Amino acid sequence: MPDGQANLLPREPLSLPRPVTLRGRTVTLEPLDAARHTAALWGAVRGHDELWTWLWDGPYASEVKLRRAIAEKQVAASTVFLAIVPTETGLAAGYASYMRMEPAHGVVEVGNILLTPGLQRTTAATEAMYLMARHVFEDLEYRRYEWKCNAENAPSRRAALRLGFTFEGIFRQHMVVKGRNRDTAWFSMLDTEWPERKRAFEAWLEPENFDDGGQQRKRLAGIAKSS
Repeated sequence: MPDGQANLLPREPLSLPRPVTLRGRTVTLEPLDAARHTAALWGAVRGHDELWTWLWDGPYASEVKLRRAIAEKQVAASTVFLAIVPTETGLAAGYASYMRMEPAHGVVEVGNILLTPGLQRTTAATEAMYLMARHVFEDLEYRRYEWKCNAENAPSRRAALRLGFTFEGIFRQHMVVKGRNRDTAWFSMLDTEWPERKRAFEAWLEPENFDDGGQQRKRLAGIAKSS
């Protein structure tokens, strides 16, 4: 085989992520819709301006302004926003997006993640991230799934590692967000790693992994290390 031929990949075209509904046991992700989701999201974010600290936008002073922002997200061409709707309530409690989509390279990033207080540290939040990753690797057949965050955002960095992303380094002075410098921490997950990550997610999500109070018996990170 000529030099370099071993690294050649099939040139089959991949599809861009599209608005899609992804259903799990504890959560459903559905295309973000201003008319359908604004009221619930406003009720969940009102009085919690700290939720917007690391995001590009927000906080918002009124439901009307939030609705306008969600309407813009709904029709954005460069991102696909999905509302995170816990099965228990049936109400949107957050959202996340596919962004920086590069189908020619099989690369996409998950970002713009808003988890309101009622969604944070829940099974539904973890299952939402699992469903988005599974869609990327199994339905869209992408090669690389990325997670990026402000290097100072310690909770996001911990979440990336817990979910099975690999830390790749810091891009210094990568961008300016809300008038402040942002050094960006980069994480990735590869298609070759997904089968192992999937086994860990699904073992953690089993109902038997939770006690009667809904508390986990085994931590996701612990399952991943033992798999």
